[in-house]
Amino acid sequence: MLKIGDIQMKNPIVLAPMAGVCNAAFRLTVKEFGAGLVCAEMVSDKGIVFKNEKTMNMLYIDEAEKPLSLQIFGGEKKSLVEAAQFVDKNTNADIIDINMGCPVPKITKVDAGAKWLLDPNKIYEMVAAVVDAVDKPVTVKMRMGWDPEHIYAVDNARAVERAGGKAVALHGRTRVQMYEGTSNWDIIRDVKQAVNIPIIGNGDVNTPQDAKRMLDETGCDGVMIGRAALGNPWMIYRTVQYLETGELHEEPSAREKIDVCMLHLDRLIDLKNEHVAVREMRKHAAWYLKGIHGNSKARNDINECNTRTEMADVLYQLVEETEKKEVERKQVQVV
Repeated sequence: MLKIGDIQMKNPIVLAPMAGVCNAAFRLTVKEFGAGLVCAEMVSDKGIVFKNEKTMNMLYIDEAEKPLSLQIFGGEKKSLVEAAQFVDKNTNADIIDINMGCPVPKITKVDAGAKWLLDPNKIYEMVAAVVDAVDKPVTVKMRMGWDPEHIYAVDNARAVERAGGKAVALHGRTRVQMYEGTSNWDIIRDVKQAVNIPIIGNGDVNTPQDAKRMLDETGCDGVMIGRAALGNPWMIYRTVQYLETGELHEEPSAREKIDVCMLHLDRLIDLKNEHVAVREMRKHAAWYLKGIHGNSKARNDINECNTRTEMADVLYQLVEETEKKEVERKQVQVV
């Protein structure tokens, strides 16, 4: 079973640290669906060092989410170490993760995120400095390389291990690929065979069967699920159940989806406020609506919603229409 430092997970399924998504409201919802480990969205080291209000709010962790990994990013050793020390002493995170995978230009241009992938020596230097400065286990999230000509995944993972890092989450795409193309699982296998610390595979895990195949084909210790969990925490539950029992549970009904969507919204309201939460929830609601037939009007209408009541009205109207059509369909089959 996946173990990072002295932190034992109950299963190998990990929620990826998705920027703009993985706040406490979403993480807690996914945790309740059985994730072994949840990861918070990446936080700027300088935002922590300078005590930026928005950044400080991002450090909130509900005890029910634990175990939790809190991810930081930065390009300078001094500020990265200071931020890690603050997280170590002032938050209830279990693990400190360093981002070396973010491909977005505004991150890489400050020598952070995926920019590190070009320099195993810098990886060693930065990770070692953080490990020496904190008590919590330190991990790294990385991509397999910068581009097809610069794939240093094995050397980079060895550098993390040598520096005292306790695990590596590896996305099988290059920085240049962004989120296009396919994830190279062979690289994940190669890295797993090259180091003795846990490797968490990431990329193109869209079904429970994909998760099992990744574990079987690469030998990785954990599977990180990102985009497949958006609006679909059942992906986490169904994957955990499939790995444990071999049974594939049914997809949720429209009402089950919207009930959880509203729970998610209520948690977001508690975390922020109704005005901010409803606007932020629009993108999440669109994800929850995926797979519900006839959702196009609701998808448009939620973008006009400004209150919880308005959003609930739009979503449950679709549920009632969907259930009515299902009853009619069954009646036709009986006839």
